Amino acid sequence: MTTNPLWYKNAIIYELSVRAFADSNGDGIGDFVGLTQKLDYLQELGVTALWLLPFFPSPLRDDGYDISHYTSVNSIYGTLDDFKTFLQAAHQRGIRVIIELIINHTSDQHPWFERARRAPEGSLERDFYVWSDTPEKYSDTRIIFQDFETSNWSWDGIAKAFYWHRFYHHQPDLNYDNPAVRQAVFEVLDFWMELGVDGLRLDAVPYLYEREGTNCENLPETHEYLKSLRSHIDHKYPDRMLLAEANQWAEDAVKYYGDGDECHMNFHFPLMPRLFMSLRMEDSLPIVDILQHTPPIPDNCQWAIFLRNHDELTLEMVTDEDRDYMYNAYAQDPAMRVNVGIRRRLAPLLGNDRRQVELLNSLLFSLPGTPVIYYGDEIGMGDNVYLGDRNGVRTPMQWSSDRNAGFSRAASQRLYFPVIVDAEYHYVTTNVEVQSANQYSLLSWMKQIIALRKQFSVFGSGDFKFLPSSNHKILAFVRADEQINVLVVANLSAAAQTATFDLSLFANHVPTEMFGQTEFPAINAKLAPDGTADAPYSLTLAPYGFYWFVLNPT
Repeated sequence: MTTNPLWYKNAIIYELSVRAFADSNGDGIGDFVGLTQKLDYLQELGVTALWLLPFFPSPLRDDGYDISHYTSVNSIYGTLDDFKTFLQAAHQRGIRVIIELIINHTSDQHPWFERARRAPEGSLERDFYVWSDTPEKYSDTRIIFQDFETSNWSWDGIAKAFYWHRFYHHQPDLNYDNPAVRQAVFEVLDFWMELGVDGLRLDAVPYLYEREGTNCENLPETHEYLKSLRSHIDHKYPDRMLLAEANQWAEDAVKYYGDGDECHMNFHFPLMPRLFMSLRMEDSLPIVDILQHTPPIPDNCQWAIFLRNHDELTLEMVTDEDRDYMYNAYAQDPAMRVNVGIRRRLAPLLGNDRRQVELLNSLLFSLPGTPVIYYGDEIGMGDNVYLGDRNGVRTPMQWSSDRNAGFSRAASQRLYFPVIVDAEYHYVTTNVEVQSANQYSLLSWMKQIIALRKQFSVFGSGDFKFLPSSNHKILAFVRADEQINVLVVANLSAAAQTATFDLSLFANHVPTEMFGQTEFPAINAKLAPDGTADAPYSLTLAPYGFYWFVLNPT
């Protein structure tokens, strides 16, 4: 791999679960050998980084986020040597690897917790976790999994005390006031960095510390600890990256960048639901408003933006009114809702409308930030909301029309989850093999837009500015750097729309559509006395249509 400290700015990240991707030994569960065999597909797709969901030893009560060992591989996915082989093969293809660093909590089956619950009160071992004699402490803290938990405290009969957990009751939170905990996390980080992983996604980082009288989120102590992690990485492991998972309002989320000395990347959670809101409302305002209220970030930092992922489409960072609107628009069936969100994949959310899928992906690849694609969304996979929790969007990858969608040779009843057999998204017709043979398929289109995005670094690191439009149904913005100006125009409406724009800053430029290299009429050089364009530039867009223009001087 070539050294590039800012590699993440122009990356194309692909999120996948090892369990769900490819089964090499016929036990019904994906593994590292199978994933390694599919690296050629991922390289051909054009992705440059893989984000792996947890693959560590775990009781798997929360899809591996309930970790029971930090420096090993769950045997159902293979061995540590299998991981090393995969990592080397990915690097040989120029693909970087991002793994999880789950530092907020462990499983209640982790040896640390087993030791803590039996250790004397006040001992270093006991204080690896947060204990209390009463469940009344930290009462200002919200409950995240409201559908499953009624309190952030649970009673432990062995310790004869309550323990603190921000997520499920079987995931006790670590105590970061204990220096031994902080040191243990450094050792885990060193283990995986020494193996050569390129990035670490920091799960649930806003909740590391607890303080009475606060909501126990985004505390100063959390930021100080993250700065120490970053300093450690910068000193020992150049060219690596920390990606924060901080589901917070933008004003709080930007604090996880520090002054460019904390996390390199952070997910833009508030933007994601507003992309769907704007589409259904046929109004650019939600997107414009949230990005205008997003504070600037340091030059060496980057947002990670996404449409869907392994969790619910979270609606925590919207108003109550907007949340009701999203439920009515995208999840009228209560079975589609979980916690404070919607458990659906991208294609079913959009009614399997190819135009809408392409439009949202065009924004994913052109708005400021690094795009994150969820496995299977490149072929328009469906979901199964009746699997419970968020498992409906975690079904096996659909490779072919063969048995078990080509995912596994096992008997179908042995699969960790059933494949999708819903008529509209059935694996017989929705799979990689079928779409690879069709130059007009969604997969072929995704390869094309990814390749185009990779040609223009302006999308990853260029400036961003909204362009006022005469039509609120049309979103327009300019991406620019010292070499190039790119104009993006998107129609959020189900009907054809026309709009005019003041492009006087680009007088004597010719808009060239990037996909077909088609030249549009030149921008009028004449200016009115007030300095605006004498004749505003006019464009007409098809329903859910979009343009990417390079603005070339005549």
